[in-house]
Amino acid sequence: MRSSLPLLLSSLIFTSVANADDLRERANAIFKPIPDKVTEVRGQKVSKDQAILGHKLWFDPRLSSSHVISCNSCHNLSIGGSDNVPTSIGHGWQKGPRNSPTVLNAVFNAAQFWDGRAKDLQEQAKGPVQASVEMNSTPERVVATLKSIPEYAAEFKKAFPKDKDPVSFDNMAYALEAFEVSLTTPNSPFDRFLKGEDKALDDKQKKGLALFMDVGCTACHNGVNVGGQSYFPFGVIKKPGADILPAGDKGRFTVTNTADDEYVFRAAPLRNIALTPPYFHSGEVWELEQAVAIMGNSQLGRQLSDDEVGAITAFLHSLTGKQPQVAYPVLPASTADTPKPE
Repeated sequence: MRSSLPLLLSSLIFTSVANADDLRERANAIFKPIPDKVTEVRGQKVSKDQAILGHKLWFDPRLSSSHVISCNSCHNLSIGGSDNVPTSIGHGWQKGPRNSPTVLNAVFNAAQFWDGRAKDLQEQAKGPVQASVEMNSTPERVVATLKSIPEYAAEFKKAFPKDKDPVSFDNMAYALEAFEVSLTTPNSPFDRFLKGEDKALDDKQKKGLALFMDVGCTACHNGVNVGGQSYFPFGVIKKPGADILPAGDKGRFTVTNTADDEYVFRAAPLRNIALTPPYFHSGEVWELEQAVAIMGNSQLGRQLSDDEVGAITAFLHSLTGKQPQVAYPVLPASTADTPKPE
């Protein structure tokens, strides 16, 4: 009698492939892979000269009044585009009010900051430079600094050739945006799975992806960035404790002054989430598993089992993509006219 083992194995393989195809089809209806490269922002082609200038400005601490803090200080590109502390340390060793969100893939967010107060990366770039708790500078001081350095003046003229006065605060922000659109992380295991590579996710991660969709996580976390598109109350079903949801931070309410927006925040984008602890706007949760459990309880009203938390966490690890390889630039030297640090 002929063995039925090959037939059984064939059947199991077929079932596994069919299940993977079904899971992929469901996932592709909710998510999209990160593109290999972003070439446009707001319908305009990204200028190479503007991006090169923005690369230097990103690392230049002279945009801060102390000459100590750069954009990279709070959005360190070596550690997931964040800074891995509860809240960032700014001017005069002040602590910021919220956890620093990652800059990686920020170009895919509907708006910037936890409360969405900046509509795009150009507008966002102006905020930290002027915030007293961050870089503590002013547009006038930034422009004076950049104009005092001949190499920067020449690079602004090259990057913005149509402008009569190219060294401006707006153009500084635009150049930073042109650089930031390159800070994407394609080719994660999840992206490869979406594109048809069955083995890009292991069985536990596939289980976690299925749970992520089935239990309702995708109501808030969807799209290319697996979040970052809409605003939701923190504590839809049950508000967490004051250590995680500080009573004094009312989220989007400070932007809209609408009562319905109290304790409403932008849904965090989950790309590279395994690289950016601690979690939530308060930065009070260090373990990704704990963050998943809190979300299940607070947002879904569901006490996730340890196995469910473990599977969803495993899936979230599959969202870590290829990190941008960014060289530390050699910056042009200050001159006698450059404003001194304060």
